[in-house]
This record gives sequence, structure tokens and C-alpha cells, in this order.
Amino acid sequence: MERNVSSPLNSTSLPTQLPLNTTAVVNATVKPFSVFDGCDHQVEGILFDLTFQSINVIIGIPANFLVIAILLRNRKEPSTSDVFLGCLAFLDIYFGIMTIITFLNLYHWQSKQVWSSIKFSYGVKDTSGPLFLSCICLDRFVAVLFPVMFGQLKHIKYRLSLTVLVFCLTFAYSAAKTVGGLPNFEKVFTGEILATFSWMVLCNACIMWALKKSRGAGKDEMHPMKKRAFKMVLYILCIIVFNYLPPVALFPFEDYYSPDVFRCYVQPVGFAFLNISSTIQPLVYLSRLDKLPFLPDTCVKKHCCASVDAESNSAPPAGVTPPQA
Repeated sequence: MERNVSSPLNSTSLPTQLPLNTTAVVNATVKPFSVFDGCDHQVEGILFDLTFQSINVIIGIPANFLVIAILLRNRKEPSTSDVFLGCLAFLDIYFGIMTIITFLNLYHWQSKQVWSSIKFSYGVKDTSGPLFLSCICLDRFVAVLFPVMFGQLKHIKYRLSLTVLVFCLTFAYSAAKTVGGLPNFEKVFTGEILATFSWMVLCNACIMWALKKSRGAGKDEMHPMKKRAFKMVLYILCIIVFNYLPPVALFPFEDYYSPDVFRCYVQPVGFAFLNISSTIQPLVYLSRLDKLPFLPDTCVKKHCCASVDAESNSAPPAGVTPPQA
């Protein structure tokens, strides 16, 4: 479903001439509001996007609630990225709940006012996800490549300042998307997604290069803690590519598609991969934990590998700062 185009009510044209000395009542046929934004007969792309969003409702919402519960449980010993992770999980829950509203509006309410609030939630998802992930990548980048500077910037006030900035940008973009009618507004999202995708790929590539390089003199094998961090960063990089590469590859070529094809097929498919990040991101975070709180030990032992336990019990070498996530 196109997220940047408003759906004004269209009416049929009036007769150009009326008979003289005749009182005529002209009934203009008003086209009813469509929540499919002109894609009423080309709904395959929209349903593909909503299928991915349904996964966010079934899996993503509970996973994000679990992430928030774990962050609150560990608030006495927080990671430097916990502020970004908490905000990202909260907004992903909001987006998942709005998916339920979307289905109700598509097939029951058919309300233009509700559609405006749905467009606002799309704007929140379009902006908050890439920006908060970029903040997490920045935090991890500084921690691994500039540990001295990272120690000086550990205070939470710096993260809170970035968080406020991201919220301001998110709400400004979402409000503009809800109002609609701005010329070339879709270019804003294209520029944002290109910039944040490039930044996240660069950060994670530099982190992997730094971890790979810091094996130590005469050592062929990487330290188990570094090896584990390297694998996790590689995994996160693959997730970033999966979620953000489709819109990055498709949206800059908007002019090569017909307006209907781009609005009804290309955009929904590209956004579907972006939207499913509301499920993938919390699952990636939970997969990094050696033990999930709130679960019985017998359940955890059943799904834990002995190799993971061995790595988790290994102490990092002196001077090594594991990446913050």
C-alpha cells in the first residue's frame, strides 16, 4: 500500500451547459474513499506486505515485550545501547498493534480518519527503525574501534540526546506523511534508507575487520569471545542486508516503473521486507542471550549447546572491549 499518497475524494465532472429557464438539480457522483489507495484491483502486493505484518503481530509483539522486560530486569547493569533497544522495541510494538487496526479498517471500518492514523504509524516505522539501528551501530562502532573515546562518552545523557533527536525526526516525518500532498515526498524516505543502510553496512564491516585483525601476534585462532562477537556482528549484518536491501535496490528506480506498478506492487513488496524487521530485530537480540529470563532452566538447557556454554565461560583478554549491542 502506498504510504506517501493521500486519497482525495474524486467526483465526476458537471455538465457544461444547462437548459435555459430550467431548474436542474445536479447530483454529482462522488467516488467513495478507498483504503487501498487506488489499488483496489491490484491488491496482491498489499496483501504480501500485510502477510509479513501479520508475523509481527503473532511473533514480533510478544518478542518485543520480552525484550523490554529483559531490559527492565537488567536496568541496574545496563548496556550502553539499552536506551535505543528499548525505544525500538516499544515502537515496534506500536507498529504491530496498528497492523490489527489496518486489517479492521480494510475490511470493516473503511474510515478515512483511521487511515490517517495508520499512515502516521507507517511514518514511525519508516523512520524510527533505520535511525535507532544506526544509533546502535554507531555505539558498537565507537566501542570496538575507539575504546578510549567510548569510555569518555559512556554517560547516558549522550544516548538520551540522540534518542530525543530521533523522536523529533520521526514525528516530523510521520506528520508530513499523514498530511500528504508534499511534492516528491517519497524521495525523503529513499534518501534516508540509502544513507542509513550505507552507514550500518559500513559500521558492521569495520567492526568485523577490527575483530578479525586483533587476533594477536603469532596467533592463528581468534579468541573465543572475539570469535563469538565476530559471528554475531556478521549475523546482524546479514539481517540488515535482508531487511533493507530490497527497498534500497527498488525505490531509487521509481521513474522506471509506471505509477500504478510502483504504487501497488514495488512499494508494498519493498516495505514488506522493512516491516518484518519488527520481528527479526527482537529475535536477534534474544538469540544473543546465554539464558532467557522468565523461562525454566530445563527449557534453556534443552536448547543450549555445549560450545556456547564454553564460550560464555571464557574470560575476554585484557584490553578487549566486546561490542555493545
